Amino acid sequence: MSLEHPTTVTDAPAADSAAFNGPWRITFDTNPDDCNLRCIMCEDHSPYSSTQPDRRMAGLPKRRMDIDLIRRVLADAVGNGLQEIIPSTMGEPLLYRHMDEIIDMCSEYGVKMNLTTNGMFPGRGAHAWAERIVPVGSDVKVSWNGATKETQERVMLGSNWERVLENARTFINVRDRHAAAGGNRCRVTFQLTFMEVNYAELPAVVELAAQLGVDRVKGHHLWVHTAEMENQSMRRDSEAISRWNDAVARSQAAVERFRLPDGRRVLLENIFPLDECATEDIAPSGECPFLGQEAWVAADGRFNPCCAPDALRRTLGDFGNLNSQSVRDIWESAAYRHLRGNYATKPLCRGCNMRRPK
Repeated sequence: MSLEHPTTVTDAPAADSAAFNGPWRITFDTNPDDCNLRCIMCEDHSPYSSTQPDRRMAGLPKRRMDIDLIRRVLADAVGNGLQEIIPSTMGEPLLYRHMDEIIDMCSEYGVKMNLTTNGMFPGRGAHAWAERIVPVGSDVKVSWNGATKETQERVMLGSNWERVLENARTFINVRDRHAAAGGNRCRVTFQLTFMEVNYAELPAVVELAAQLGVDRVKGHHLWVHTAEMENQSMRRDSEAISRWNDAVARSQAAVERFRLPDGRRVLLENIFPLDECATEDIAPSGECPFLGQEAWVAADGRFNPCCAPDALRRTLGDFGNLNSQSVRDIWESAAYRHLRGNYATKPLCRGCNMRRPK
């Protein structure tokens, strides 16, 4: 699966100034070691990654979050600005054995669920999962890395083009019926990792989204985890950047040409032209979309400030653990406030793929 990777701060609702200004969204790394695919860009499950073999050789157990931790954090954060939660964007969250409990907690606490899935809908199939997810869903992001069977299956190893295409149709049909009956309308998104192998198909992904009724196409540039993926980055040199910029222009034209069934444009997000300096800094004037807005909780309860690959975000500091501290304790701590004020000095932040121009 592609990293979620979560939506940017532009999705955030206005904060209630009278309340503790905590995160409006929290991502829980529920089950990062569980996945039914081996996407080539994944930090954990790629065939090029040594993460899973190394964990097995070290005798480490699978990282699976205690459901009681999620309940405690929700009880702590609700009423202090929390609007939605995200189950794991690493691994496949629909393999987490407590997913039904998370869905029920969303209803109980009055928060939405923002889900990223690889589109295989394991276990129950797309229809049954849609019936459970749509009533509480704010957005379902389906990892979608090509407009053709060849590219999709080349990137998302173990995926089946015909199956994921039919699953998308099924999910959207359930979503539309639920909304037509006066229920919640859950947005559906195609989410890509932008790479050399799939960038040229981006306009065709927009066209496919319009045909299916997918509201949005978004993504992020590749985090390079292994030497085998270095030549896949569209930020690696000026020639790659030029090709990327051409794909952006063609995608923007596709939005105008191919409309959703109701006439709306497919929303493009994080699909913008890059400057020559993007090899080092993707958005020199861009601010961090996450600090002071969102929070991440690792499977063991560790607080993380962003969605950068785990080994990299650990370099930003140690901010505490939600097994023993409250959200507010960490949110207002000296360490976290220092990072918020000084993140631009961090090499990871300067080169971060998630920042965008103002």
